[in-house]
Amino acid sequence: MRKLDTKLMHPRDQITMIIDKVYRSGLTTTSGGNISVIDENGDVWVTPSAIDKGSLRPSDIVCVRKDGTIEGRHKPSSEYPFHIAIYKARPEIKAVVHAHPPALVSFSIVRKIPNTNVIPQAKHVCGPIGYAPYELPGSDELGEVIAREFEKGFNAVIMENHGTVVGGTNLGDVFQRFETLEFCARTIINGSTIGTPKYLTDEQIEEFEDQVPRLLPEMDSVEYPSDERAIREEIKKIVHRACSQNLMISSYGTISVRWRGNDFLITPPKVARWDIQNEDIVQIKGGKREHGKIPSRSTWLHQEIYKRNPHVNSIILTQSPYLMAYGVTGQKMDVRTIPESWIFLQDMPNVPFGSHFAGNETILKMLSKNTPAIIINNDSVLVTGNKLLGTFDRLEVAEFSAKSLTMGVSLGNLKPINDDQVEELRKKFLK
Repeated sequence: MRKLDTKLMHPRDQITMIIDKVYRSGLTTTSGGNISVIDENGDVWVTPSAIDKGSLRPSDIVCVRKDGTIEGRHKPSSEYPFHIAIYKARPEIKAVVHAHPPALVSFSIVRKIPNTNVIPQAKHVCGPIGYAPYELPGSDELGEVIAREFEKGFNAVIMENHGTVVGGTNLGDVFQRFETLEFCARTIINGSTIGTPKYLTDEQIEEFEDQVPRLLPEMDSVEYPSDERAIREEIKKIVHRACSQNLMISSYGTISVRWRGNDFLITPPKVARWDIQNEDIVQIKGGKREHGKIPSRSTWLHQEIYKRNPHVNSIILTQSPYLMAYGVTGQKMDVRTIPESWIFLQDMPNVPFGSHFAGNETILKMLSKNTPAIIINNDSVLVTGNKLLGTFDRLEVAEFSAKSLTMGVSLGNLKPINDDQVEELRKKFLK
């Protein structure tokens, strides 16, 4: 995963950028949570106490010098002592995020640790999860119990009846771990609402990680005509929009768009999705990849979809919280919730984990005009369409439908549109 360039960004700027992402992603409240970075001098830069997290500026960040001197316009977070304790316990850790994201707080108050084997990338992103017993916020005792967990090698710790704290080598690394862990917790909770979550084995996760991409040969030369550059901009904007709409997390997600013929552009791996730029996107032309770049490991699947489906001009492969509830339980999602859902989706089958690996024909045989989206169990949702914005709209409709179904379970029996009503929709809208 591409890291924040700490050589170019002051700790104040790093912290304000990440706290803004944490807040706008709904992972903390106006007053809750704190972030810190320790610099090469041993000085700790930390968010202030009682200042609006939704409008924090670099000038608001407080510096706690190595000798304990505090500099800044505000008081440092009352919980900065446990940040100091973590840095002392694990010198290789350079950034810490603490907050009270709803799903992880749910786990903290039932005193459980989420099983990150619910999706493939999380085990390696999050690592094993520690658990710290309750202590008074801001106390030395809290710092001691958290530091003890980090001393054991954990980079993420559930705080009993409190929230979570995550550390890492840089703030980009920490945010990705923090976001992915909360996504796992949310997916488990949503999945438990509609069924029983199933988990991947360690062997399945290793199989996912060990996939050898069918790397296409490199082009000798690359051209970037205006229509190609326009597609790069479109992909970047939709990736960023998906992240801001909580339809994609930084550790997983691929978007591609057909360019000319069967040539297309696709996002790369190992770049935080919210930070993808035009130059990161990879051109695939004539069966070859842009020189010096590695495309998504799912490039083979995208290439085959375009070859076999002339009506498909864009593909989104992502993880969204309510669709993944169906993905981790294997429950069939009935898209006949409202007319729009059926018109956009018609059918949304589940396929086994691994169906998206190179060489597997399962998805390719199922995709059609009548089946434009597929849920890959314990992995992702794959959505196809004509224009990229329309494909993104289809993803939004699918996620909203999954959310409505999940929320409706608590109200009573779900009653879908009946067969006669579906037939009326088919005649009117799918001629």
